[in-house]
Amino acid sequence: DRRRDPPRAPATVILVVDTHVVVSALLNPRGAPGRVLDLVLGRALDLAVDDRILAEYRAVLTRARFGFDAADVEALMAFLIATAVTALGRPLSTRLPDEADEAFLEVAIKARADALVTGNLRHYPVADRAGVHVMSPAEFIAQMRAGPTRDRQP
Repeated sequence: DRRRDPPRAPATVILVVDTHVVVSALLNPRGAPGRVLDLVLGRALDLAVDDRILAEYRAVLTRARFGFDAADVEALMAFLIATAVTALGRPLSTRLPDEADEAFLEVAIKARADALVTGNLRHYPVADRAGVHVMSPAEFIAQMRAGPTRDRQP
């Protein structure tokens, strides 16, 4: 149903970011995951999510072992809820090695995301990606620096 597709301006980059990348960004803001999160926070691209992704972000970021400040996590979550593109994807026809990763691919498909950025490329076998461009944070940053276009995914 085209009426439910998220609005998309021609130059907008839509990205799905897995939880591993968000955690890595907060642990090491100067690394490639940190630069990806900076692009999201700076509104240089649109992040696509659904309720499952937001719930996973919150559940993982509030784990005591990471030691993230609760107020900082809530501020990040409030920002993401307010600014992200919501895309409700359909269940995949195939299973991924880690079932928890399926929400990210489903959202990427529905949002027509330019890329799904993950720290776990092996969790997204090429044959199961349904045409979604899956890449590491470093690959995504390199593509952004090269100047993405609508004819070429980032």
